[in-house]
Amino acid sequence: MTAPDILWFRRDLRLVDQAALIAAAAAGPVLPVYILDDETPRHRRMGGASRWWLHHSLVALDTALRARGSRLILRRGRSEDVLAALAAESGSQRVHALRHYEPWWRNAQAAVARRLDLVLHDGNYLAPAGSIITGSGGQYKIFTPFWRALLATMPPAQPVPAPDKIAGPARWPASDVLSSWGLLPKTPDWATGIANAWTPGAEGAAARLAAFADHAASYGEQRNLPAVPGTSSLSPHLHFGEISPATVWHAVARAGGSVETFLGELGWRDYAQNVILQFPDYGSNNARPAFDALAWRTGSAADADLKAWQQGRTGYPIVDAGMRQLWTTGWMHNRVRMIAASFLVKHLLIDWRQGEQWFWDTLVDADYGSNAVNWQWTAGTGVDSNMFVRIMAPLSQSEKFMSGDYIRRWVPELAGLSDGAIHDPDEFGCRPPRYPAKRIGHREARARALEAVKQLR
Repeated sequence: MTAPDILWFRRDLRLVDQAALIAAAAAGPVLPVYILDDETPRHRRMGGASRWWLHHSLVALDTALRARGSRLILRRGRSEDVLAALAAESGSQRVHALRHYEPWWRNAQAAVARRLDLVLHDGNYLAPAGSIITGSGGQYKIFTPFWRALLATMPPAQPVPAPDKIAGPARWPASDVLSSWGLLPKTPDWATGIANAWTPGAEGAAARLAAFADHAASYGEQRNLPAVPGTSSLSPHLHFGEISPATVWHAVARAGGSVETFLGELGWRDYAQNVILQFPDYGSNNARPAFDALAWRTGSAADADLKAWQQGRTGYPIVDAGMRQLWTTGWMHNRVRMIAASFLVKHLLIDWRQGEQWFWDTLVDADYGSNAVNWQWTAGTGVDSNMFVRIMAPLSQSEKFMSGDYIRRWVPELAGLSDGAIHDPDEFGCRPPRYPAKRIGHREARARALEAVKQLR
């Protein structure tokens, strides 16, 4: 029998519109494999929330493969070594995979290509990173011109259906048992809220998309309102590749209204990959070297402030609601993410990398490119970013975007307060005893942040 081609899954855990699968299946038998590789990323191994999601997504993927006469082989170790071992066991010399742009995956792809015939395909983004170039042949660093250039190449190709049948090898190699990987928390099980909020896998992604398509036309008006389900909630499904961006695009692009705003968010996801392609260390180094000298707060007081922020105990209701939503569900509303991130960086004057690491561990959609680009945008340190001196006022932001019911849901200590008082109970003299006072006043925090950045000049 013909030796199988190996199908190497990573953040592309789907069968629909999966170019690597289509190519492998067209060539003959397919040996699908997912490798839990904590060695290649090293300190960028997946965080706790992502590992919870991964467990359930792999269950869903294996179920879908078995329905087509195949199965998912699980192995653990360094990707290049595991793939070489599988090739030796199965007689395969070719590996198909979707292209990834994180620096550790680029290193892994190069290492695999030195030992096996690695065929990389595109499909995790609207366009391959690096393919949208300026008139002079360079790479875009600023989002707006990048988005115009990307939009000129749209729409993406129509999604390709999954094969009805997937031929397997003559003999299946041994597979790890998923439960032995310990991806799920046990003592304590902190993922109950995440499990209640999400259904990982391609079917869960399709259901989210169908629900969003019904109100995609009002995305621009509703996306900034935390109390309204106006966002798509597709980010973890897109991150794990359970649905392709092309599938999402074609499902909603003709919705009308303000759906173009949502399409721009899909474009931002592509933009983030272009940034990390140019700056692989974007998750750890300031893109603007001048900020290397910024006097971020350190020491016991800063540590206490960081812990209060992580726990949703800052005394700023909108910030605390967001951080508690994150801890409970593994996700946070996008507008609130910006407010919470700005608060850490500018109100508490704590290094953005501390926040980036916390999000990396607690978000189910923790994506290296998007996470790093968003944090550096907020901190003013990125190649395309908000100015540091533009400091969000969380109290007025909370009121402007009608966040009362959102706060009531996630900060129950404040549930009984009126719409006027809930955004800033201290101002109205009605802060419940169980709710903490502000870690710092807005004016004081703003003055401290402006003085810190002034010293850079």
